[in-house]
Amino acid sequence: MPPTTAGELAVPQLHRAARFEDALHKLAERRLRRTGWQTNIIAYAGYGAPGWARVLCRVLLGRPDTRAGQRLEKVRGWRSFTTLPAKHMTVTIEAGGVTHEAKADRSGFVDTVVEADLTPGWASVRLSAPDAEPVQALIRVLDPNVRFGILSDIDDTVMVTALPRPLLAAWNTFVLDEHARNAVPGMAVLYERLVTAHPGAPVCYLSTGAWNVAPTLTRFLSRHLYPAGPLLLTDWGPTADRWFRSGREHKRATLERLAREFPDVRWLLIGDDGQHDPEIYREFAAAHPENVAGVAIRRLSPTQSVLAGSLPAPSGSSSSGPVGQKWLSAPDGAGLWKLLREADLV
Repeated sequence: MPPTTAGELAVPQLHRAARFEDALHKLAERRLRRTGWQTNIIAYAGYGAPGWARVLCRVLLGRPDTRAGQRLEKVRGWRSFTTLPAKHMTVTIEAGGVTHEAKADRSGFVDTVVEADLTPGWASVRLSAPDAEPVQALIRVLDPNVRFGILSDIDDTVMVTALPRPLLAAWNTFVLDEHARNAVPGMAVLYERLVTAHPGAPVCYLSTGAWNVAPTLTRFLSRHLYPAGPLLLTDWGPTADRWFRSGREHKRATLERLAREFPDVRWLLIGDDGQHDPEIYREFAAAHPENVAGVAIRRLSPTQSVLAGSLPAPSGSSSSGPVGQKWLSAPDGAGLWKLLREADLV
């Protein structure tokens, strides 16, 4: 059976920002549908195990001439945020010969766990909705015998994003051509070596970034030869009770969820010291020592640390976590690989 999800609770009164956003979306949707805009399903890679699958997608409105997904030669970041959700649409999920239905939320998202008998490895489920072209969503199905996984941050861990420097981050996110984004040296090779050393190990990419940029991130990871894996992002914008979502709480909640769903998997947690990864990983390691194989932190240079709004980390290659796990730190993938080998984590 699939893991239990949060039950339906009484619907709270929406925050005024959310009500304002809903009103704008309703007005825009009415006008755009009159001009011929249609429903599109954007499928995201999910994950699961034999018997269940977590399915992720978003239902949006788009121009009919963009439904085929033509590739633009230059893709500016702002294009990812010019979207309009198709709220509360019913999505039909065909997984392992069984049909399920799920309803999109007020932001057009579907995040649901369904029963599905899928073979370990990469599988797919079919998603469809009224007036939308059916699409296939990939599912990374973990073998029950897998005991090691890789969970990686994205910003300044695999991709140089200059967060949280506000002006440069905004330039990188909204203006910069996606093909101009730089990969962190040696990290793709590190991840490939890790999955080769641990056959069947899943790779999940956890970020506080918005789901709007998931297609861009997927293309970036593929272009720079990172192992394929589900993206675990969040939704920007107002929630039912606040102006914006908490990125740190998103990471904490995702780690807790993975610990519940895969209690026998020990994760190598990879991040950087420019934001809050060490703090979040340390808390998780203290609460779930049985689910942490080790922590590998990409150490920013003193200049990068200052620009990212944090103090430079002290020199040193490794330390012990609060419950004895190996904590490793190096400026790039090559350095981390050397330390991982020395620590017998490969």
